[in-house]
Amino acid sequence: MKQTGTLAPLVHTWNQDQPIDYLLQLSGEEITLNDYLGTEITISFTGEIRCIHCDKRIKKTYGSGYCYPCFASLPQTDLCFVRPDRCHFHEGTCRDPEFGMAYCMTPHFVYLAISSGVKVGITRAGNETRRWIDQGAVAAVPIACAPTRKDAGEIEALLSNHLPDKTNWRRMLTSQGSDVDLTIVREEALGYIPEPYHPYLLSDEEIRHFQYPQVEIPEKVKSINLLKQSDVTGNLLGVKGQYIILDQGVLQVRNHSGYHISWEASGT
Repeated sequence: MKQTGTLAPLVHTWNQDQPIDYLLQLSGEEITLNDYLGTEITISFTGEIRCIHCDKRIKKTYGSGYCYPCFASLPQTDLCFVRPDRCHFHEGTCRDPEFGMAYCMTPHFVYLAISSGVKVGITRAGNETRRWIDQGAVAAVPIACAPTRKDAGEIEALLSNHLPDKTNWRRMLTSQGSDVDLTIVREEALGYIPEPYHPYLLSDEEIRHFQYPQVEIPEKVKSINLLKQSDVTGNLLGVKGQYIILDQGVLQVRNHSGYHISWEASGT
């Protein structure tokens, strides 16, 4: 059976000690990807792209799904969204103060995660599990809870002098796991944080572990760009982070948000 629609980022459900359940979203319809592991699937790009905010038809996206005017004006695409230590809310120059109050002036976790290796990151309190799974983390733990996104970003920036703050997606997808002890890394990381931030520190949070639905872990991966390769057919080997892993390459779904595609699995 063929299904068509506009791509949105993968959504997932996590049950401890079980592989994560992934859903592919096509114009609000959901496809349970775990059901198709080991099956040959075909993904075809129809040539239509629409901005995920204003729905304008566009030739390419900016910032994972936006047209350029939205990318240049929305608060969630501002530089401070990827560099929260540069938050300018209190300078009166926030693109949308209501968004800033609701999103940025709220508690945020600073965390350690193992994906392509150990990394430091931040996320809104209550959003941490989704964030860790989107990054393909196999284990993660909060180490601080700051009152605002900017405070958390400042701690992250300090820790990035000692730990990576980005994920190597190729290494994350080909990783067999890790024997890194996050308890030890946490103790070291907490020692790097200056005294003014000590009221925010967390030293005994439970380390969470994640399993991903995979029938095979690829030795090498190549990225699929639907603008360059509009039809892709391959066996579904697994799903991890925001990546659909085929034996013919991997599709980063979030980066293709707004693309109109058809999906077909053999035998259905």
